[in-house]
Amino acid sequence: MVRYAIVGAGQRGAGYAEWVGRHPDRGQVVAVAEPRAHQRERLAREHGVTQVFSSWEELAAAPRLADAAIVSTQDAEHVGPAIALARKGYHLLVEKPLAPTPEACAELVGAVTEAGVLFAVCHVMRYRPYTRLVKQLVEDGRIGEVVSVQHLEPVGHWHYAHSYVRGNWRRTDQASFMLLAKSGHDVDWLRHIVGRPIERVSSFGSLRHFTPENAPEGSTDRCLDCAVEATCPYSAPRLYLGMAREGRTGWPVSVLADEVTERSVTTALREGPYGRCVYRSDNDVVDHQVVAMEFAGGATATFTMTAFTPHVDRRTQIFGTRGFLDGDGVRVRLHDFVTETTEVLAAPNTGLDTDAGHAGGDAGLMDAFTTAVETGDAGHILSGPAESLESHLAVFAAERARLSGTVEEV
Repeated sequence: MVRYAIVGAGQRGAGYAEWVGRHPDRGQVVAVAEPRAHQRERLAREHGVTQVFSSWEELAAAPRLADAAIVSTQDAEHVGPAIALARKGYHLLVEKPLAPTPEACAELVGAVTEAGVLFAVCHVMRYRPYTRLVKQLVEDGRIGEVVSVQHLEPVGHWHYAHSYVRGNWRRTDQASFMLLAKSGHDVDWLRHIVGRPIERVSSFGSLRHFTPENAPEGSTDRCLDCAVEATCPYSAPRLYLGMAREGRTGWPVSVLADEVTERSVTTALREGPYGRCVYRSDNDVVDHQVVAMEFAGGATATFTMTAFTPHVDRRTQIFGTRGFLDGDGVRVRLHDFVTETTEVLAAPNTGLDTDAGHAGGDAGLMDAFTTAVETGDAGHILSGPAESLESHLAVFAAERARLSGTVEEV
């Protein structure tokens, strides 16, 4: 049984702890470090944790209490706890992105490698059953040699407004730029599927819509006071109060209040950031971006991130020398050029909880990392230090390309 310490008891940390709680034969949460009292006490109560700390520094100063630590703090706060806990001998599962600069990412990876502990990055898309299907089809040569890929991340209009206009990831200086905060998953996934390093990138994108210049006539600073709120696609009351009135208390409304009620949500919309007009916030991250990539060996890929979609799964088309693959996150349509037939394939039943986060990715990650710690075999980890650093560096290069209008070497 693997003993876990949770560092950061927000949505991600609590989600991983829930997996441990559902598998008491595999793991146990024995410690939590979290500065916010409500989140800290809730996780401790739900998992019977007695080793409770208000900061990661307190946990790191104590004797080693667990086999592994899950570092799920905010983006800019991963390096300190990860390095300190690795040096204490904790195996590490660290949320992506590793850090907001390439230098800090390299520092973290170097330190955990030197410490000799097992290390995984939460690139959960690699662990989805759907990903396993796509990867296997490519490796088996079902479409021949990969020549190019077209990949779309449809963030979703309300999801973008929640997280990247009103939420914690709205500003580069407070979190990280959009490609790193959200789409690091996708660049890493493309690296995983193609199976070759990304060598060169270019990129275009901007914050086009969510600016004061695009505010509708008659709109105000807050949705609750706005005369045009009812016709706005990004109405906060429609989303959050609608969930509260239906008795839905999970994400995203759970971010607004510790205890979700119509009254607490209304207060949050009146006083907090989630009730602000999306055209009058202090956001600066892009709302659309395109990245062009060239892999070792000459294969290419284009990636599009856009806010202006329904909240649906990623879409991917892979063009090969023998066939064509079209995937929607659930199933794959594979067309064979020799037989001129199309086969529809569903993601395999792996026995994992595909209703959990990221369509089974969270469960797949926790299962793989727990197995790695149980056995001491890092081969179960699909997102280890070297390749995860490599995909992070590709993301930083793409952002440099966007800002400078250049083609950047990775």
